[in-house]
Amino acid sequence: MKLRIAILGTRGIPNYYGGFEHISEYVSAGLVKRGHSVTVYNSHNHPYTHNSWKGVEIKHCYDPEYLVGTAGQFIYDMNCLLDARKNKFDVVLIMGYTSSSVWGKLYPKNSTIITNMDGMEWKRSKYSKPVQQFLKYAEKLAVKYSDYYVADSRVIKSYLADKYNINSEYIPYGADVYSDVEREQYDFNEALKEDYFLLMARMEPENNIETILDGFNKSNSRRKFKVLGDTGNRFGKYITNKFNNDERIEFKGSIFDNPKVRSLQNNSYLYFHGHSVGGTNPSLLEAMASEALIAAHNNPFNKSVLNTDAFYFSNAGEVQELVETVQRKDPEKSMVMNNLHKIQDQFNWERVIDQYEEFIVESYKHANHEAIIAHQ
Repeated sequence: MKLRIAILGTRGIPNYYGGFEHISEYVSAGLVKRGHSVTVYNSHNHPYTHNSWKGVEIKHCYDPEYLVGTAGQFIYDMNCLLDARKNKFDVVLIMGYTSSSVWGKLYPKNSTIITNMDGMEWKRSKYSKPVQQFLKYAEKLAVKYSDYYVADSRVIKSYLADKYNINSEYIPYGADVYSDVEREQYDFNEALKEDYFLLMARMEPENNIETILDGFNKSNSRRKFKVLGDTGNRFGKYITNKFNNDERIEFKGSIFDNPKVRSLQNNSYLYFHGHSVGGTNPSLLEAMASEALIAAHNNPFNKSVLNTDAFYFSNAGEVQELVETVQRKDPEKSMVMNNLHKIQDQFNWERVIDQYEEFIVESYKHANHEAIIAHQ
């Protein structure tokens, strides 16, 4: 069965921003290869201005976020939905609900609506209490107005079952195994192999960047600590200022050159993953695929992916201890290889795309079967 599928809720593809853009890039191109017609909605501000990408049709919709801030995201999502209503899509896949579910009554009536339910956005500490309350409301609306649901983490799947009594399909993110071609692309002069610690994240409080750097700052390590991520926001400026006097800490800014990021992960002594909210995190899977040794924040999301194949920390003292004591011997090599096998077996893109295709087709069939019965 070949379907007309639209993907909404992202800033667009190819990915210049984050997780939903990352997965939309892979899934849209993968579904086209499997014979489906796929349209992805892009912000008119997206750097990619063509009308197609790897066989995916690109629809550019007006996005006033650059003029009015966050409120612009709601207008952009509304514009995408209004356009999608004019097209007879069999399935509309909505990535997240933050600024789209308030328009639930505008969801195309004749399309099967599938929402990727994101990662309990209302828990994010960067949001004020009123915003957190709104996000809980938006989550509730997404449940109400969607026909089917995707959870990218088993923790989210359990939460949705407990809170709303709904069954969601667990489909994680994917990652590509670090290839020999990528290895050869960088003559790694920037740092000696395994001679630095690494962190890669958006500069937000719930990513535990301050905790990690506090622990490192107190340590007696002589290694460098490279921080990847745009430090232009308020929290980023606060962090760079706070650790300005520690010459070991290097803020590298955002790096969108994927082979370079993979090389930095692969060559790090220990990769710190501080994310504490959300589902399966793409940068964590990428670090696993790049054969990095990982120290992760101790929470159910990270543990459901890494199990016993990582070091865990909850505070700056535990970070300091890891920085000063972690070795790179056989047990650590086993942890790295176990995580690589997880990527090959569970979190590879071909499998993720297969799971999306199967769920989209089954959801469409099920919804239309229900519709036929309703009309009889």
